Amino acid sequence: MTTAIGFNDTDKSTSAVLQDVIDSMHDEHVTLRQILERMGESGLLLLCGLLSLPFLVPVSIPGVSTVFGAGIVLIGIAITFNRFPWLPEKVADRKLERARLVPVLERGLKVLRKVDRFVRPRLPGLTAGAVVNRINGLVLTAAGVLLMMPLSFIPFSNTLPGVAILLLSTGISQRDGMVVAMGHLMVVLTLVYFSALAYAGFAAGQSLLG
Repeated sequence: MTTAIGFNDTDKSTSAVLQDVIDSMHDEHVTLRQILERMGESGLLLLCGLLSLPFLVPVSIPGVSTVFGAGIVLIGIAITFNRFPWLPEKVADRKLERARLVPVLERGLKVLRKVDRFVRPRLPGLTAGAVVNRINGLVLTAAGVLLMMPLSFIPFSNTLPGVAILLLSTGISQRDGMVVAMGHLMVVLTLVYFSALAYAGFAAGQSLLG
């Protein structure tokens, strides 16, 4: 199910948005769809950042990058078109117990408040406006595609796009244009690295054939 959602909450820090979500959870059960709808773009980007964390090491577990990369691509597309991402109904509408969920969210809130010390709204030209938001969403989607490439056995092939995704998701959610610019740079570096790998593989193949 893809329904339009507003992304008007991103003038707040992600920690402030998450605090609002926690404060609004009065029912005994809540669904992932409800949480993401309440958090809007901040929630999607937070999830995106969390999905990138396993890849911040030189070599990642084979197969994981494909699954997590696909999730990041879906989030990137959702941000690009300002729509709720496609999720299986069993996942999106599964009821979660508030009593168990809130402590987990509160632990995440503590981490986000520490992140707030290092990121802040700046360089608005790289974060503000519908056109810029779509461009950033497309770059985030591209980083997710790069993460999905079946190259996890090669050092840094998952790390570079993983870092790019973490920087982009953090920068966009916090309206920090400097961090977003660093994310764009990491995507470019990833493309250069993958191009070098492809050229090396082609050259090796040519030498063997020759």
